[in-house]
Amino acid sequence: MRGVVMYTAGDVRVEEREDPKIIEPTDAIVKLTATCICGSDLWPYRGIEPADHTLMGHEYVGLVEEVGAAVKTVKPGDFVVGSFVISDNTCEICQAGFQSKCVHAEFVHAGIGTQAEKARIPLADGTLVATPGQPDPELIPALLAASDVLGTGWFAAVAAQAGPGKTVAVVGDGAVGLMAVLAAKQLGAERIIAMSRHPEREKLARYYGATDIVEERGEEGIAKIKELTNGLGAHSVIEAVGTQESFMQAVGATRGGGHLGYVGVNYDVSIPGIELFFAGIHTLGGPAPVRRFLPDLIQLIWDREIDPGKVFDLTLPLDQAAEGYQAMDERRATKVLLTL
Repeated sequence: MRGVVMYTAGDVRVEEREDPKIIEPTDAIVKLTATCICGSDLWPYRGIEPADHTLMGHEYVGLVEEVGAAVKTVKPGDFVVGSFVISDNTCEICQAGFQSKCVHAEFVHAGIGTQAEKARIPLADGTLVATPGQPDPELIPALLAASDVLGTGWFAAVAAQAGPGKTVAVVGDGAVGLMAVLAAKQLGAERIIAMSRHPEREKLARYYGATDIVEERGEEGIAKIKELTNGLGAHSVIEAVGTQESFMQAVGATRGGGHLGYVGVNYDVSIPGIELFFAGIHTLGGPAPVRRFLPDLIQLIWDREIDPGKVFDLTLPLDQAAEGYQAMDERRATKVLLTL
């Protein structure tokens, strides 16, 4: 089968890989219908994370082709959406709603790599969720978004306690930030402030529910958020970038007693303890427990109540994955869908 391999930073190739096989009785083999490139894939692409013949991709939807003897919740022929973190969905941590910290957690990238024609998904019962039937083709991008960016944006909004009567500020206008806007709207937020300088992303943010756009950054961005909130800051702030500036901007934009949900994968971010201490805010974040939200998100998509698929603004065949990486790295694309 064909699959994407990152040899080293900036060197992305599509090459023949061995077809996956059932190894454990809890495995499933999924023939992928669509996959995509994530903003977090740019970390190794830019040399910030190591890459050495790394199997790329962690977002995926497709048809179950084969299952191990112990798999009970999905069967061959089912169309499934999978989380980007493998989980058993039965351990105490999973049952508490944090499947991304499952005692058997395994990230789908690197060891599995779903930017490919097929993938072996361990712990299929705890990781995959079947759709109510075979989806119409136009639903596939939306379902693919649920595998990571929608679920991550939703977790961020929940972590930030977005809801009725709340003002929500979203730091980051990439795919996850845009999905956080969608989630905040669905959760009933009264006001949603999207921080963006990109005209096309601003349009999409407004489509998903943003009521205000703030282009300022850093201290100026914090000041603008406070200006819009009677000097108090937002009740709920979502950090969806992962840089030093974005994280401190998110901390500063959160009102005393407010909630910060952080989901931007960060490197070399240092939070001065004294600033966090005096901020007096609640914080929750990390890798999103997408599996917690998948059943509800799939149903919302199936019922056409939300359309997260609009976040894909460039579609390429798998063989052109290198161009997709370059387009996202250069911010010519928000998120790239790869067809198979």
